[in-house]
Amino acid sequence: MLTALVALVCNAQRQVDEFTTKNGKKVTITCIKHASMEINFDGIEIQVDPVGMWLKPETDYATFPKANIILITHEHKDHFDREAIHALRTPATSIYVNQAVFGHFKNGFVMRNGDKVQYSEDIAIEAVPAYNYTPDHQQYHPKGRDNGYILTLDGLRIYIAGDTEDIPEMADIKDIDIAFLPCNQPYTMTVEQCVNAAKTIQPKILFPYHYNDTPVHRISMQLAGTGTEVKIRNYK
Repeated sequence: MLTALVALVCNAQRQVDEFTTKNGKKVTITCIKHASMEINFDGIEIQVDPVGMWLKPETDYATFPKANIILITHEHKDHFDREAIHALRTPATSIYVNQAVFGHFKNGFVMRNGDKVQYSEDIAIEAVPAYNYTPDHQQYHPKGRDNGYILTLDGLRIYIAGDTEDIPEMADIKDIDIAFLPCNQPYTMTVEQCVNAAKTIQPKILFPYHYNDTPVHRISMQLAGTGTEVKIRNYK
């Protein structure tokens, strides 16, 4: 059973949500901004698309704990920031990237759509498709280039969609406890596409993210009664 505590406001006004896995291990998810989040699982630090000083609000990643795992969805500068990665990494940090990021960074483990990694006994990482299909938007995120990720932490399944629309492959994404779905056009989804994606995936909890000025409260309204709880955090 997924247990969620009320969001806390701490860490210099960052919003933190806490969950408990099937074996009673704690997972905290800290909202940083836009597409950046920190996940701590039983003391393991996971950073997703860390971006530092150029994207407001500026984030000094030197103030964060060093990361055990860093996930980068793709090479756009609101997702891939060398300086933030360098501030977080140690020689033991595992960095998972798509091929395009590796081409720029020359570092990390390349994951392609469909690849799976067992990081430890109770941490698994799967790379899944993330792309645009709307005509005239496909140049932003072409099919086959970018990654979303599914993290499985002691059975707790977290889907981080990356920059994508409500693609057909989402029908294959099952048993998701927590989903992060982007919602800003022309680069990702409309509100209607985000709602459709949530109805397809059926997560227990949905965090709209990467939403800029999108009226994401409409997602909450349209998913009322579906069994998916929508949590709005400051992922502008």
